[in-house]
Amino acid sequence: MPRMSAQEKQKSHERILKAASRLFRERGIETTSVADVMKAAGLTHGGFYRHFASKDALVAAAFRHAVDEVLSVVEAAPAGPEQAAARDHYVTRYLSAEHVEDRSEGCPLAAMGAEIARLDGAADAEALYAVERMARLLTAGERGATDKGVATMALLLGTITLARLAKSRELSDTILDAGKRGTALLDQRW
Repeated sequence: MPRMSAQEKQKSHERILKAASRLFRERGIETTSVADVMKAAGLTHGGFYRHFASKDALVAAAFRHAVDEVLSVVEAAPAGPEQAAARDHYVTRYLSAEHVEDRSEGCPLAAMGAEIARLDGAADAEALYAVERMARLLTAGERGATDKGVATMALLLGTITLARLAKSRELSDTILDAGKRGTALLDQRW
């Protein structure tokens, strides 16, 4: 069998990360097998170990990939009004019915946080790093940024979790509206 070029291997690696980050958010870490990920990536199960030492290593890399996807637009925006607008757009999208319904492209902390909290090692470290990144982005340049960023994150994560638990669209929308009012109050009173 011919060897894969470095470029082909990188493309395969990216496909695996994309598939894993989507499936882990959609289905959960425990219920998604390496075979599921490789099939979704269009690759054979046997090729997995050319890319990752273990499922745990894949979980950590896929989590970081997912965080990079959802935070990249805000992080790339220039400081000042453009970053504030990107941050506002992020919060608006976060507290939307679309985010409630589509876990596969949404916040990895909301989708995988509870499972990752039970893990040790690289995935746990990636989650802590994601908390720091998100807290900084939510309050860039503000006084008391760390505390306010963590409070905002708690409100966002709690809101999306409760909205996903709701048994009706009406209740889900009520919860999302409460989250929006809560973030506005945090902005006013912090």
